[in-house]
Amino acid sequence: MKKLLELLSGLLSALALFSIMALTFSDVVGRKLLDNSIPGSLELTELLMVVVIFGALPLVSLRGEHVEFDSLDNYLPAGLQRVQRAVVNFGCALALLALGWLMWKTGNQFLETGETTAQLKFLKAPFVYLMGVMCAVTGLVHLALTLRPPRALAEGDGAAL
Repeated sequence: MKKLLELLSGLLSALALFSIMALTFSDVVGRKLLDNSIPGSLELTELLMVVVIFGALPLVSLRGEHVEFDSLDNYLPAGLQRVQRAVVNFGCALALLALGWLMWKTGNQFLETGETTAQLKFLKAPFVYLMGVMCAVTGLVHLALTLRPPRALAEGDGAAL
């Protein structure tokens, strides 16, 4: 399951990031050589950034690569550190699952009203649904990190998944 998550999430983010690179390159070349930029390139870049960020979110959580404030960790006993990690992961799981649910509801509202982007008139709902799904997946990752056995903590973040 961990390998599948890494593959799908990584591919999604990588393809979106590559698309941003190709779009930016093409837009600059078009502007400089042809005196004509790609219509809606900024809007496309914004939408692709949503895919990059939310696509990578489960991987960041799985690997424990979030920004952390850990200056007190050297002074806390191992048992308290395990409790702290479990509480933080459980809190993150609840918050991300709730956020995923709220984003799914927002996606439904956007779909009902036909909300589109300003210039290209792309439906926003699919992107909001993607954000909701990826938040929920990340919430499940944090839930799994909460439930992992204590020995896995010594092996590194995400080792038990």
